[in-house]
Amino acid sequence: MAPYESDESTTAEEADDLRAGRRKAARYVVPAAVVGVAAATIGLVPALADSGDPNLPKISAQQLIDKIAKSDVQQMSGTVKISTDLGLPDLGGLESSMMSGATKSGDGSSADPTSKLTELATGTHTLRVASDGPDRQKVSLLENAAEYSLIHNGKDVWGYDSQSNEVYHSTAADSADAHKKQDVPATPKDFTEDALKSVDDTTSVSVQGTAQVAGRDAYRLVVKPKQSGSTVGQITVSVDAKTGMPLKFTLTPSSGGAAVIDAGFTKVSFARPSASTFDFTPPKGAKVTEDGKSEHGRSEHGFKGGDRAPRSGKDLAKGTEGAKGADGMKVLGKGWNSIATFDTGGQGMPSGSAAGGKFGGILNSLGDKVSGTFGSGTIFKTRLINALITDDGKVYVGAVNKDALVKAADAGK
Repeated sequence: MAPYESDESTTAEEADDLRAGRRKAARYVVPAAVVGVAAATIGLVPALADSGDPNLPKISAQQLIDKIAKSDVQQMSGTVKISTDLGLPDLGGLESSMMSGATKSGDGSSADPTSKLTELATGTHTLRVASDGPDRQKVSLLENAAEYSLIHNGKDVWGYDSQSNEVYHSTAADSADAHKKQDVPATPKDFTEDALKSVDDTTSVSVQGTAQVAGRDAYRLVVKPKQSGSTVGQITVSVDAKTGMPLKFTLTPSSGGAAVIDAGFTKVSFARPSASTFDFTPPKGAKVTEDGKSEHGRSEHGFKGGDRAPRSGKDLAKGTEGAKGADGMKVLGKGWNSIATFDTGGQGMPSGSAAGGKFGGILNSLGDKVSGTFGSGTIFKTRLINALITDDGKVYVGAVNKDALVKAADAGK
C-alpha cells in the first residue's frame, strides 16, 4: 500500500475552486456514443505499474488538480497501450463494417483518419506518441507488419497508411488552431483534462496513495460520482509527481469488472523529440488524397472542426439542468446523471424481427424491450453509455443505467 490515503473529497464550497483549476481542460469526452445501434469508443489500456509505491509528500485533491491544470509539458514522447471493453456482444464482424461505413470518406482513402482511427474502437492496440509544442505532434498506430501515422507539422496534417501506401493531406489555416482541434484522445492527459471538466458538486475527488507508472513516481487521484444511477464507477488518474502530467487513466464502470477505459504509458520521455520525427514526404508511388473539405482550419479528418456527435448526457449538459441544444435537444438532470433527450419525429426503432437479416440480429443482441408510463421502447446498452428509443421516436441517452432512462422517459410523458 501507499504510505498514506486521503479521504478528502470536494464540497460544494470547493466547487468554484475546482472549476477554476480545470479551465485548461478540454471538453468532456467519455469516449463512447450509443444512438440506436451504433457504438464507438477509444480507450487506453493499463500501463504496467512498477512494483512498490513511492513515498511522496502528502498532497490534497485540490492541490493535485491545480498541479494538473498548471502542467505545461511541451516536449514528450512515449508508447501507449490501447484497449476498449464496452461489453458489446459478438456481432460476427458486423460492428467493424458498420462503423467504417458510417465514417468512411467519399474518396475511400485508407489513410483518412476519420475512418482509420475507428480501428481503435475495439481490441488492443499500441500507439507511439510525440509532441514538440503546439506546432508538432505525431501519433502512430502500430499494427502487424504495418503502421498508420497521423502527423501535424506546422500547417500540414498528414495521414499515412503503410499497408496500402496511401497518403491523406490537409492544410490547416492556423497551426495552433489545428493542434487544439485534434479529435482523438491519444494520451492519459487528453482523457484526464476532459474528465476534470466534469468535476462539480455531484463529484467526490480524493487522493488515494501513490504508484509508479513507466518508471515515474505518481499520485493517484480518484474521481467518483456522488449520485446513484450513473454507469461510471470511478476514474483513477496517476499523476506524475514532478511534471503534473497524467501518466495513467482508468475508468471503471459501476457494474464492476474490467475497466471500460484504461489509459497508460508503458514508456515516456520528456526530452525534446528530434525534429525529423515530424518530417513527412509521401513515398514514391503512394496515392495522395487532398482533403477538399477543409475550410479555415476545419476539416473532416479527425481534427475538431465544428459539430460533433454528443458523447454523453454530461457532455451536453455541462452542469446545467434543463439546457437546450441544437435541433431541440434538451438535458434532463445534472452532473453524472444528466440525460440528453430529443424527438426524432419518427416511429422509433424497428424490432429485430421487423428489421430482419443481420441488422435484425444486431438489434436483438443490443436491445432490451422496456415499458412504463411513457409507453414502450428499446434500450440499447453498453457498459458505459445507454440509450432508450421509445416506440414513438423519442431518444434518451446518457452514462446512466436502464432504470434512470425509464424514469426520465416517464417524467417526460
